[in-house]
Amino acid sequence: MSRVTLKRAPWLALSLLVSGCFGMPTPLAPGLEGSVGLPYAGTLTDAEELPVHGEGFERYRPWGLRNYGTPELVQAIMREARQVAAEEPGGPPLLVGDLSARSGGRISGHHSHRSGRDVDLLYFSTTPSGVPVAAPGFVHYGPDGLAASPEGGYVRLDVARQWALFRAWLTDPSVEILWMFVSRDVESLIIDHARALNEPAELIWRAEQVLHQPRDSANHDDHVHIRIACTAQQRVRGCETGGPAWPWMADAPTLGNDELLTLPTAPVDQRSGLL
Repeated sequence: MSRVTLKRAPWLALSLLVSGCFGMPTPLAPGLEGSVGLPYAGTLTDAEELPVHGEGFERYRPWGLRNYGTPELVQAIMREARQVAAEEPGGPPLLVGDLSARSGGRISGHHSHRSGRDVDLLYFSTTPSGVPVAAPGFVHYGPDGLAASPEGGYVRLDVARQWALFRAWLTDPSVEILWMFVSRDVESLIIDHARALNEPAELIWRAEQVLHQPRDSANHDDHVHIRIACTAQQRVRGCETGGPAWPWMADAPTLGNDELLTLPTAPVDQRSGLL
C-alpha cells in the first residue's frame, strides 16, 4: 500500500462510518445496534424472541431458530394478536411464521428477514361454511377465497378476522407499517370486506397503499409478510428502512436523511426489496 493510501485510510474509515456504509456493527462503528442495515442486507443485535405461544397467537414452528425480531416488532405481534382475539373471540390463534435469526443475516428460504423487522403470518381460516378452524399451513387462496387443504377438502380465507388483524396493525401507534405483502386476490377480498363494513375511508386508503403483491418473489397467497419501518431512534443507530415514506408516518425521515425512504418514480417493486 502506498504512503498516500495509508494516510487516507483513517479518513476513508470515518467517511464510511458517517455515510452509513457499514452493514453490521464493527469496532469502527460501535454505535450500530438493534436493527442494522436494510431488511434484505442487514443484521440484528439486542433481539427479542417471540414466545412459543401467548394470548391469541402461537408460533408455527415452535422450536425454530428464526423467531427473533426487534422488541417493537415482537411486542406488536403479541399486541395485534391479542386485539383480534378480543374482537373476534372463539377462533384458533394466529400462527406466526418466520421472523429473523437471533443475530439477523440471511436465513434459508428468504431474501429479507435479515434485520428483525419482517414477519410472516399465516392467514386465518374457516371451513367453506364459515366455521373458524386452525390454519392448515401455507395453503394457497384463490380469488374465491378458497384453498385446498393438505388433509383433503377446502378451507376459506377468514376475511373478517384477517381484516381485524390488518386494522390492528394499521392503527397501532407504536409501529409504522411499510408493507403487507399479499396476493392481489387476497387484497381484493380484504378491501371489499372493509368497504362493506363502512370502515373509515382514510384507513381503507392506507390499507390499499401497503397491501401489495410483489413481483420479485412468491405472490403471497398463502401468508402475509409484514414489514415495519425504522423508528427515528433506530435510524440513528444504523437502521435503514428501505421503503417509502408514507405521508401518514410520524417517524418518516426528513428529505436527505435516507434516500431510500423518499417516494421515487420507479415502479413499486423496484423499491420494495426482495422478500
